[in-house]
Amino acid sequence: MVEPGKLILVPTPIGNLDDITLRAIAVLKEADLILAEDTRTSSKLLNHLGIEKKATSHHKFNEHKIAGSIVTKIAEGKTVALISDAGTPAISDPGFLLVRECVKNEIEVECLPGATALIPALAVSALPTDRFVFEGFLPRKKGRQKRLQQLTEEVRTMVFYESPFRLVKTLTHLAEHFGSDRNACVCRELSKLFEEVKRGYLTELADFYTENPPKGEVVIVVEGLPKKGKNE
Repeated sequence: MVEPGKLILVPTPIGNLDDITLRAIAVLKEADLILAEDTRTSSKLLNHLGIEKKATSHHKFNEHKIAGSIVTKIAEGKTVALISDAGTPAISDPGFLLVRECVKNEIEVECLPGATALIPALAVSALPTDRFVFEGFLPRKKGRQKRLQQLTEEVRTMVFYESPFRLVKTLTHLAEHFGSDRNACVCRELSKLFEEVKRGYLTELADFYTENPPKGEVVIVVEGLPKKGKNE
């Protein structure tokens, strides 16, 4: 009887290519198959690490279609490594559906510790870190206002991911729902050469990035509702 393989989620650097663990490198070298969100991006990392393997595409547009075939390969004894363009797979990136399918089929799933953008941003924000909530990307249109309204009473520090092209719009919406004097922090290009951390009120940050259009992926950290209700 063939021993089943397993699925391994491998975090990849969010910017600096040297931010990868020795264990992650070993897994990528030994895996029978590497699934990648964008094979063009993954090829740069693999080349940097000296790994001569071609990755197979696994992204939000095909993950439903190929999940079954991947599970079959693992059941046949293959070890599959899943990576995203940056950070930990399944965290605001493809991966959840494949993990769920593997679990349904009693296939072992392992996740290595490693890079993620939300923790460094939270740590440098100077906002409370004892309790926080990760919201990922807000809905672009449908459900956006409803979600923001639900968060108006959130007392924990909130962490959001955002595109540089929607940053000012999102900061403006956050200010409208949470109050113009709510403390926040915008972290941009984390771990890269031009890493930037800006702290201030939501309206101040919106004004700054209106004057200075940002580049690179963004993490927004927002203060929870103050206990004394200063935004009321």
